[in-house]
Amino acid sequence: MKTDRILALCCLAILALAFAFPARADESNKMTIFAFSQPVEIPGGKVLPAGTYMFRVADILGDRNVVQIFDKDRRTLYATVLTIPDYRPNPTDKPVITFSETASGGPVAIKEWFYPGDQYGSEFVYPKARATEIAKNSKQPVPSMPTEMSSNISQATNSSSDANVQAMQTAPLKAEEENGEEVAVVEVFIVAVPVAVAVPVADQSSKQLPQTASILPLVGLSGLILLAVGTLLWIVSKRTA
Repeated sequence: MKTDRILALCCLAILALAFAFPARADESNKMTIFAFSQPVEIPGGKVLPAGTYMFRVADILGDRNVVQIFDKDRRTLYATVLTIPDYRPNPTDKPVITFSETASGGPVAIKEWFYPGDQYGSEFVYPKARATEIAKNSKQPVPSMPTEMSSNISQATNSSSDANVQAMQTAPLKAEEENGEEVAVVEVFIVAVPVAVAVPVADQSSKQLPQTASILPLVGLSGLILLAVGTLLWIVSKRTA
């Protein structure tokens, strides 16, 4: 029975990949179309019926990614979902979406989403009560936010000033373990994408010389200049004598 369940999950993931493609060449919002052959669960207690949907990263400032799920025509917003960064060492050239196993007979729950070529993707955050259930069934930790945030998922909009979005972005996050324990989210997941900091050229030029540097070349040059000036004055004085 367990083997059949895992096989079904793999088949669903493969089918989702087969009908997934970037909707636009826009790296900022990662807009992607997914076609699901079966119902799938998203955070907030919602189940998306089999069909075609558009995923994109909302244009909202903040350390945490906010993902929006629309219908394929972008006319209906189903959910504004909080996510945290997720890492994969080997990016693919196709969109990838994975699922977590849920209770027997229930729809699988969306776990993570990666845009083509990206090492960092989005790990979906579920309200605590549901995250606990998914962790138990999937045997994997699930990032969680307070259960009362569930209504914010469906009420949030694309505005950074929206109170529901702000509440989700500032909510305390935890990680629910399969054994029922709750730990700090940083113990299990990446919560911030590392950023490489380049040193400006101006800063490099202002650095001090190594301790081994010497002023002897400068002294030597000064001596040559003084010698040349002295010789020139001697020649001038001889001509005027």
